[in-house]
Amino acid sequence: MCDKRTLRAQFARIRAGAGSAEKDAAITENVLRSPLFCAESFFVYCSVRSEVPTDGLIAALLAAGKRVCVPRIAHGAMLSVPYAPLAAGAFGIPAPSGGEDTPCEVALAPLLAVDADGYRLGYGGGYYDAYFARNPQILRVGLAYAAQLTGALPREPWDRPLQAVVTEEGFMRFPNT
Repeated sequence: MCDKRTLRAQFARIRAGAGSAEKDAAITENVLRSPLFCAESFFVYCSVRSEVPTDGLIAALLAAGKRVCVPRIAHGAMLSVPYAPLAAGAFGIPAPSGGEDTPCEVALAPLLAVDADGYRLGYGGGYYDAYFARNPQILRVGLAYAAQLTGALPREPWDRPLQAVVTEEGFMRFPNT
């Protein structure tokens, strides 16, 4: 198995070539038509680079009366803060300038790759795993293109698997989660 650095580079290239307007729209629709939509509160990443775009999804959730929170890094930890006007935050990722950590029912997380057991390969900062450890009640869901699904990924003891993933092909729960 490759090391994580090599895998990150490989899957960043795959993800960069996987997106399209049609796939992005399908992923948004699949979230809105999935069992996830029954939830009242969502923690949604603010997309950058070639991540599955979340702007339209956030707008649709807000229009449906859902409470939407987004990540903000403060004192080395990722917080879930109510959606508000965004400015460049940590690592150049858009985030509100303030807001209190607010619990949500569903977390929609970015990823470079995800394996058949729900383990995600992220950027390596550990922010999502730490957030998931502090919020074990939250439903952990990845947004991805089908091309990002892969065989077994390397795992660390602190990794928290996703419970489901939404791709352009649909909503999929992971076994054993």
